[in-house]
Amino acid sequence: MPSVGEEIREAASAVVARDGDDELEVLVLERGASSRFLPGYVAFPGGSTDAEDRELARRWFGTPEEARRACAVRELVEEVSLVLTEDGFVAGGTTEAVDAAPPSTGQLAEIAHWVAPPTVPVRFDARYFAVRAPAGLKPRPDGGETADAWWISPRRLLEDWAEGRRRLYWPTFFTVSEISGCGSVDDLFQLRIRTREPDDDELERLPRSTFWQD
Repeated sequence: MPSVGEEIREAASAVVARDGDDELEVLVLERGASSRFLPGYVAFPGGSTDAEDRELARRWFGTPEEARRACAVRELVEEVSLVLTEDGFVAGGTTEAVDAAPPSTGQLAEIAHWVAPPTVPVRFDARYFAVRAPAGLKPRPDGGETADAWWISPRRLLEDWAEGRRRLYWPTFFTVSEISGCGSVDDLFQLRIRTREPDDDELERLPRSTFWQD
């Protein structure tokens, strides 16, 4: 793949998780067909930061430096209609509910930091934040950016990927693989993922769609 420009966009993803009956479950979404980057792929809620996120971060966390946590909260509202406040999640609503009772930084624990290499067509410097969710919380995909959203165990998602039912891009695949070792949300909050690029064996062995958007 040819090299691209050096511009890197700051971004954030929310790894929203709950304790299931037998194993950890995470909230994932399928990107809409109109998405410019990775349409149809399964991902965590999230996106790139913008000027609005710096202002939201100042209001919610007291400093614009927390723009990526603010981005994760905003994207949850926009993509799946879940509002994170200091008291937990509210289904439905807008970011005004966050203004009334902002979450703490501790409710969004950073578990991974991905910086895309120069060969990736859309480069992100992304932070992944773990968020605790209660049982019964129902996402509502926006129908545009987000075609679908559902709860699934990391183990089952990897099975779906291995059998060709779902597509995962490398950072999502690697993150889900690491999360699959967590038995609970408490374990997830303690996780710190050492991210890396694929080695030659993985590039040869894993599906092409894991590394390139054709």
